[in-house]
Amino acid sequence: MKARIYQPAKTAMQSGRCKTRQWVLEFEPTRRQRLDPLMGWAGNGDTLAQVQLKFDSEAEATAYAKRHGIEAEVRRPEMRQIRPKAYADNFNWQRREPWSH
Repeated sequence: MKARIYQPAKTAMQSGRCKTRQWVLEFEPTRRQRLDPLMGWAGNGDTLAQVQLKFDSEAEATAYAKRHGIEAEVRRPEMRQIRPKAYADNFNWQRREPWSH
């Protein structure tokens, strides 16, 4: 079994970072999805694709994977670069681009 361990990214629908602190162990799909001929829904018989295990730290997730014999790939998140901005910079007379409507 193969799995990936990662920290989920912040969604575009929220401004906070609440659900991004935990680490998620998610199994990779073993089969392709197929369309149901009657309803047209996508699905497959792989129930492990529906499982998401959440851990408080990366070490706990990798220890769980080793303990259960799961080959896991760890994807570390990229660090955010916060560029400080001020509203007054929009009206600075030394601004590089012209500001107009």
